[in-house]
Amino acid sequence: LLTLILECFGTLKPTISNGGWDTYPEDVMTSPGPCNIPIRDSTLSHQEFMDLYAHSQPFVIRDGANNDLFRALTGKEHLIYSYGDSIVRLSSANSYSYEKRDMKFREYCKNYLFPQNRNTLGNETFYMFGDNDNEEWGDLLSEYRIPSYNLPKHSPALSFGVAGPGSGVPFHFHGPGFAEAIHGRKRWFLTKPDDRPTFHPNKTTLQWYFEDYPTVKKEMELYECTIRPGEAIYFPDKWWHATLNLDTSVFISTFLS
Repeated sequence: LLTLILECFGTLKPTISNGGWDTYPEDVMTSPGPCNIPIRDSTLSHQEFMDLYAHSQPFVIRDGANNDLFRALTGKEHLIYSYGDSIVRLSSANSYSYEKRDMKFREYCKNYLFPQNRNTLGNETFYMFGDNDNEEWGDLLSEYRIPSYNLPKHSPALSFGVAGPGSGVPFHFHGPGFAEAIHGRKRWFLTKPDDRPTFHPNKTTLQWYFEDYPTVKKEMELYECTIRPGEAIYFPDKWWHATLNLDTSVFISTFLS
């Protein structure tokens, strides 16, 4: 039977599938790499969060909240069916993300979720993350369960994204928050606020990884880890950070602003 199927439809190409967001193994351009960041679980108390991490270092929280429903709602088939005609705003994948493009989510999934070309610069690469109408996407975002840790006088704001393998945001900094992988794996690189890493603002993270990562790793203390579905990373205030999606990925950030 398998032989007949292959004769009728051609060779089946294996994929890594996360919620229907497929990635061919040859399109995974980097390994998950090392993890030198503490990994905690839901037994972490809020007081421990404040004492150990809130203002001093990143950490990964595993299964901090149950987002099984949100993960199901963001499967490819369901998400395109529900939001395919919604307008999304893409940002250029350079450090300052000045240029924007608007299009239907369905069009973005069809034309932009390809593996990142290593020769394409950041200002020529467009990426769906944030800048979307939270009212239009409000029903979906309301199903996300944010991490239970917060900072005094800070309020959470959500930012949702979908991107192809090899994509990512180059080094930048802002206020504190959490970023969770919903589907696919995302590799993180962070340095302390006073340790500005070597990077060109118009290089993609993929270019930086192959050209500058070995030098940066030798020159300064580089915090890094790959998060997987069900894991979220905490980034403290004004820490430099860059991201690299290993697979076609769905992700969401909770900015504590």
